[in-house]
Amino acid sequence: MSINISQRAGFPAELTATMSGTWVEIGTLTSNPVQIIFDNQGLASVAISVNGGTTTWRTFPAGEALVLDMRGNHGLAPNFTMDKGTTFYGNGASGTFSISYLYATGQ
Repeated sequence: MSINISQRAGFPAELTATMSGTWVEIGTLTSNPVQIIFDNQGLASVAISVNGGTTTWRTFPAGEALVLDMRGNHGLAPNFTMDKGTTFYGNGASGTFSISYLYATGQ
C-alpha cells in the first residue's frame, strides 16, 4: 500500500480552559487530527474525559504533556484519527490545560 505524502498541514486554534475543580469543557476538534498535543500547564493533576466526566480517559500529572502521532500506526487503517467533533473536558483543582493539533488539508 502506498502512502500519500502530498498533503499539507492545517493549524486550527488551540483548545484551552482554566481548571476550576469541576468538569469544564476544554474544546471541540474542528478537524480530524494527525498529531495532537495534550498539555497540562498547571501545578495540579488534570483528568481528561470525552463524555463530560462520566469516564476519565487519562489523568495528567502537573506539568505533563503528551504528543500522539496518529500517522505512526501500522494497522490496516491508513487514516487512524480521532473524530472531528470530539469534545474534551478536564477536571483539575487549578491551572490551564491546552490541546493543540495538526490536521491534513488534502491539498
